[in-house]
Amino acid sequence: MDSLNVAKVLFDNIDKIHTTTLGVGRIKRNLKLDVCDEDVVEFCIDSIKRYDDIVLKGKNYYVYVDGMVFTVNKNSFTIITAHLR
Repeated sequence: MDSLNVAKVLFDNIDKIHTTTLGVGRIKRNLKLDVCDEDVVEFCIDSIKRYDDIVLKGKNYYVYVDGMVFTVNKNSFTIITAHLR
């Protein structure tokens, strides 16, 4: 599947994107975010919408944007983690 089709599937389900309590802490730590827990998912979704590239590998989407990479599960749309590149 090419990146445009991958992006379409992800954006068609953008309202399903979420993370776990542990995910919030992991994302904040890895990206060095100074935001409240409730704003982490909003930050991630806003960043994902500005993607540079989206790659589907196995069961995860890898969304590259602004020097960060977000890992989102393909089936549950859970943000697993995020890292600085």
